[in-house]
Amino acid sequence: MRWSNLSARTDDDSLPDRAAPAAPPLPLVLPGATVRTFDTPGFAGMTFYEVRAKSLINRVPAASRVPFEWTINPYRGCSHACTYCLAGDTPILLADGSTRPLAQIRPGDAVMGTMGAGPHRRYVPTTVLDHWSTSKAAFRVTLTDGTRLVSSGDHRFLTDRGWRHVSPNEPHQPALAVGDLMFGVGHFAESPKESPDYQSGFLCGLVRGDASGPDSGREGDAWIRADTYLDDVSLTEALRWPELPTGDWFRGFLAGAFGAVGRTDRLAVVFESADQAYLRRVVEALTHLGMVARSPVRSRAAVAGRPATVGRVETERHLEAALRFRHMTGASEMPLDASGVGVRTERRLAVIDIEDLGLTLPLFDISTGTGDFIADGVVSHNCFARNTHTYLDMDSGHDFDSRIVVKVNAGELIRRELADPRWSGASIAMGTNVDVYQRAEGRYRLMPEILTALRDHANPFSILTKGTLILRDLELLQQAAEVTRVGLAVSVGFVDEAVWRSAEPGTPSPRRRLEMVRRLTDAGFRVSVLMAPILPGLTDTDESIDETVAAIAESGATSVTPLPLHLRRGAREWYAAWLARSHPELRPRYRELFGNGSYLPRAYQDEIGARVRIAARRHGLHRPEPAEARRVTDSEPSREPSRGRRPRTGPAQNADQLTLL
Repeated sequence: MRWSNLSARTDDDSLPDRAAPAAPPLPLVLPGATVRTFDTPGFAGMTFYEVRAKSLINRVPAASRVPFEWTINPYRGCSHACTYCLAGDTPILLADGSTRPLAQIRPGDAVMGTMGAGPHRRYVPTTVLDHWSTSKAAFRVTLTDGTRLVSSGDHRFLTDRGWRHVSPNEPHQPALAVGDLMFGVGHFAESPKESPDYQSGFLCGLVRGDASGPDSGREGDAWIRADTYLDDVSLTEALRWPELPTGDWFRGFLAGAFGAVGRTDRLAVVFESADQAYLRRVVEALTHLGMVARSPVRSRAAVAGRPATVGRVETERHLEAALRFRHMTGASEMPLDASGVGVRTERRLAVIDIEDLGLTLPLFDISTGTGDFIADGVVSHNCFARNTHTYLDMDSGHDFDSRIVVKVNAGELIRRELADPRWSGASIAMGTNVDVYQRAEGRYRLMPEILTALRDHANPFSILTKGTLILRDLELLQQAAEVTRVGLAVSVGFVDEAVWRSAEPGTPSPRRRLEMVRRLTDAGFRVSVLMAPILPGLTDTDESIDETVAAIAESGATSVTPLPLHLRRGAREWYAAWLARSHPELRPRYRELFGNGSYLPRAYQDEIGARVRIAARRHGLHRPEPAEARRVTDSEPSREPSRGRRPRTGPAQNADQLTLL
């Protein structure tokens, strides 16, 4: 349907409680929409656009590769996904080694992210794709090294046990715990204040170094800074060695020394000078600021024209030391070459406290090309959403997960359309675009009205879901099954917990979904399971297929239908970025399998289907043939009691693929 034809009454008082207008409606695309937010933690940061649709039952385009003609989608966007937010003053590591508060980051900025998996993760520059703000219940995470991070409970950090939510709303989501080790470099040092002592130290380090270095007479940004400092500090006074240098003086001295005789050698900061007293001052300053320095050594001249011997001092050769030097000294001209450096963890990055602040605070988040960023020295996950909202004039990042369009008049629409003499009574598939039992359904309760209308009109229907909320409506489903055909299908592509946490973190766990299958089966339904999506290189091994089919059989499901991954536009970009971030070694295989298309080769699909059928026979599962599935779904509805006696099918029992999202 065309969303530009939707409208909503702003005086509608029939909606859930604890709701209040929060923002102006979207221009042009959703005119007149009522815009609401809710103050419950599960919906913090989310906006709901309540519209009064003109139709609910939609015809599926003939070009679609699905075995059903009609569908119902009461929601647009999906609240299954999580949002991940941090305090606005959290320093974010930019690609050049400097930092900037999260609230000031903007799309297009170059920041540092990571790629790879586990112990093989490495730092890489990446681009900020989106930036947004919200208000959420705040938590404070404290590490051994003193790092303090204020975030929402949904936020995830990379630990030695994988990605962990600070305080998840859902019990199936992995939670951060005291003792977890985070990955990163640790707390960023504060930038220096340009006090008189700092300015004096800077001038001393720059001028004395310029006079004694092997490349005297260098020009650059350091000398521009020096000119501004000379307005406030006497050069004669600045050139004196202070008897009791302060921390600010040491910081300024190292910044000036770097401008005169410093350079970087990969991650090491190197100072070279023929003046040994000067180099001893460099060592003294580094030591005072807590940085390890190699003792001055005498080395041969590397370039013709230098003195016969040149002393050398350098810092440790790792990213933490390079960042600490830059941040503590304010040597802004210092380049950073961290691309490809391994990401590490150690005991000083252990979590020692997770505190609920009891406050709702303004929080911020970004999405990046790698799906993560470095927040105050630790690897932080961002919200990497799909590109399915762009035709609604919403962005391709955060909006899909946090801006949900709700057809609040779904109940009255379904009754009117089912009663229309022109309606044929064809079977209706639900959950084919976004999950009708996503978290938002718990608030809006649209499905009970829809199911009641379908029951009263004895109209056959099917539901595909990943959400356990369907159990709330079990009695209505049983009543409908007494008068018409009801097809129930649950999507479980794999049971590997690690893959689920990485690829589908906002959904109930595969084991919880299979428990739901058991509950539905015990209630008398013949439930089919769509083994979807099967991910090439990750869940298509014989071991993974056998383990998943065995778990499906144990749940009481009556059939299993394999559906290999299908990457339509939008999902393709999201999945490609996730794959590059989590499994870069598989990228060549995916390029070979998918090329520029959305579907896997037919030969691959047939092979997967054969292997799943073999496993299904081994574990006592019968998979209906495509013709059988269509025949049951498309037949005329029966008013005879059918629960527990007539086979029920899901909305897609053929071998065509469903999408990942």
